Amino acid sequence: MNPVNPAHSTAHSTANPGDDDTLVVTRISDTQWHAVADDRVVGHGDAARRPDGRLFISVDAWHAAVHDRIAAAMLTDLPTPLHTVVDEADHDTKSAWERAGFTVARREWGYCVPTDPQLTGLGPVRPPSGVSVLAAGEAEEGPLRALDRVVRDEVEATAGWRTMPAEVLPRPAGVTLLDPAKYAVARERDRYVGLVRVTPLPRRPRIGLIAVRADSHRRGIARALLAHTLGALHDRGTTTAWAEVDESNTAAVALFEGIGARREGSTLELSRP
Repeated sequence: MNPVNPAHSTAHSTANPGDDDTLVVTRISDTQWHAVADDRVVGHGDAARRPDGRLFISVDAWHAAVHDRIAAAMLTDLPTPLHTVVDEADHDTKSAWERAGFTVARREWGYCVPTDPQLTGLGPVRPPSGVSVLAAGEAEEGPLRALDRVVRDEVEATAGWRTMPAEVLPRPAGVTLLDPAKYAVARERDRYVGLVRVTPLPRRPRIGLIAVRADSHRRGIARALLAHTLGALHDRGTTTAWAEVDESNTAAVALFEGIGARREGSTLELSRP
């Protein structure tokens, strides 16, 4: 991961509201802060730079006062703008970040997606003429990486990649595609025109991305990729998958809700300029 600032140790000492102890928040590395009271670690903060360059922070603390002190220390030590992500149903954490000057930047809906073709209505769906779907792990890595770069450039030139769900993962500079085996691909003649990424998580698989080249939109390729992917999961005994969709992405919202996916919560991205 790219460092967020040159490594150094910074201590922030403040009175801990509610008792007579002294709470000390110390930056122990480029990306970590610890809060200590009575020789016990009572909370910690973390920073991570996402592949698109934005800096995200998080705080883990039992008490609101400790959360506030760690957040204040991180805000002192780090450059802005800063971002964080919270479950919209977690009102306490949302309020804590709002006290620190963060405001809502965007919302992602979380969807439970059925895999049974009888429920999705995708059983009869096939790729358009001249297009075939390669199952996960069958695509050639070189052309797949080339498609990934094209898709990312097209997204960045329109809605912006920040509107896409993104994991906070360390990645080598310029590398966006970590595991080609997770991707199913739509191929037309000698080029790849669409992809879908599925991560096999323990509770239920996560559909992390579904995208089609701009010059191949409105041909039913995304729907065919989804039909293939969900059908394969159903054949393996998986009844549901998970997906996150930015609320402003009306096409993706319509695609998932049109196959019977139901909303099961939402995530907020908060930012401080």
